[in-house]
Amino acid sequence: MSFLLDCPHCGLRPVTEFGYGGELATEEPAGETSLAAELYLRDNVAGVQPESWFHRFGCERWFVAERDTRTNAVLATRPLVAA
Repeated sequence: MSFLLDCPHCGLRPVTEFGYGGELATEEPAGETSLAAELYLRDNVAGVQPESWFHRFGCERWFVAERDTRTNAVLATRPLVAA
């Protein structure tokens, strides 16, 4: 399924220009976690979740998109702020 993403730097583009970086954690995990758990154990919610995306064929910057996983509707995008 194809959809459009609104890059905060370049504007509306087809999703094929981007790389998916995964869902963003909304809270810190309790205790120690393994690298495998960080990479592969995701919540995979049915609904709105914040995700990181990379604009591969554009500005080559990371940003955050809030996307409804049930419909692929992108509700908002914003630049990724480094911590």
